[in-house]
Amino acid sequence: MIKLKPTTLAIILAGGRVDDLNVLTVHRPKSAVPFGGFARVIDFSLSNLMQSDLDLVAILSQYRSYSLINHVGLGAAWDMVGRYRGVSILPPYQGFGQSSWYRGTADAVFQNLDFIQYHSPENLLIISGDHVYHMDYRELIEYHREKDADLTMACVKVPRKNAHRFGLADIDDEDGERGGRIHLYREKPADPKHDWASMTVYCFKAQVLYDLLEVNAREDDSFEFGRDIIPRLMAEQRKIYGFKFGGYWGYTRTIAEYWQANQDLLGDRPRIDLEKWGLRTNLEHRGIRDHQPLKVGNEAVIQNSLIHNGCIIEGEVVNSILFPGVHVKPGAVVRNSVLFFNNVVGRNALVDKTISDVNVAIGARVRIGDEGPLDEKEVTVVGWNNHLPDGMLIGSGCTLYPALKPGEMVPVLKTGEVLR
Repeated sequence: MIKLKPTTLAIILAGGRVDDLNVLTVHRPKSAVPFGGFARVIDFSLSNLMQSDLDLVAILSQYRSYSLINHVGLGAAWDMVGRYRGVSILPPYQGFGQSSWYRGTADAVFQNLDFIQYHSPENLLIISGDHVYHMDYRELIEYHREKDADLTMACVKVPRKNAHRFGLADIDDEDGERGGRIHLYREKPADPKHDWASMTVYCFKAQVLYDLLEVNAREDDSFEFGRDIIPRLMAEQRKIYGFKFGGYWGYTRTIAEYWQANQDLLGDRPRIDLEKWGLRTNLEHRGIRDHQPLKVGNEAVIQNSLIHNGCIIEGEVVNSILFPGVHVKPGAVVRNSVLFFNNVVGRNALVDKTISDVNVAIGARVRIGDEGPLDEKEVTVVGWNNHLPDGMLIGSGCTLYPALKPGEMVPVLKTGEVLR
């Protein structure tokens, strides 16, 4: 089968740190945060593109790009190598003309117009690299072409009480459940009147976006799609359509949301079905494919959990997700938690409602989490490369910064406290 030159270029916005994710993004962008026991958050965008037959992709990355570059590589894991296909990671650069640190999402695209225009696409699909969802983008692009729209954006309904956190659109019922014309758009309004939230999935006519980016760079002090580009389109009364998405969408912008999205992988009827979604990852990254099979001891107990190759379970694991290389020693209990690569949980330790980054050693008899109902406790986050000494007591909702020295550890960390 001959591969035709694509008419749509996909651009993944993957540069942000997201302060609300705390110590998980000290050394990596949000898009590179591990998820689901083996993958990274950006894998959802890449897998969606692969399954949508969109395999000419640019990734705009800015903050500590190494882990992202190491993970994505050439894009081979998503079959994005070959003629008219490929993944290009485009960090900021210094050079002739207008080039600098990216000042916003729109500026990141503007600074790479030479790359984009070289491929002369008809449409530009611009998506966030840090959301959890499954979508066939071809349906959105087809709708965009049918309507001859200048911009078509994917939107999902959100609870009105949380709507102030999103860009919100008023979408009419021109095409029923499929979508409709957007008559009003507000970026994170204090008093929301609508509940169709932008998913940061935009399909632009290429020339329309080029013109808008030029004006934005020349006239504005802010350089964001939601805050600047879309309002300009609205002011010019351009054709803007909303594509209504009815599936699962994990925003995962806060620790609580990230923890919940991982919990949505569990249960008899999980809200996220990675096998059905066809999620792919780079199995070479961190040597995932080379780990030994899971080892389960004679006294081990495992309930409602995802535990991947390379783990050794000798204690109890309940409602948890364990990445390769985790060792739960005898008498230890891990509940309602997400443990990244190469964690060790010592004998008779208790880890409850915790996210623990890579290379953490939890000593014997350590206690993390408070007593009480699960929904009343906050998530404790342990940064990478930490060793928690034997007997340490840590309440719920605590934060431990990465790579703390032994002298910086304390015997007791009360609920909500931060150790840095």
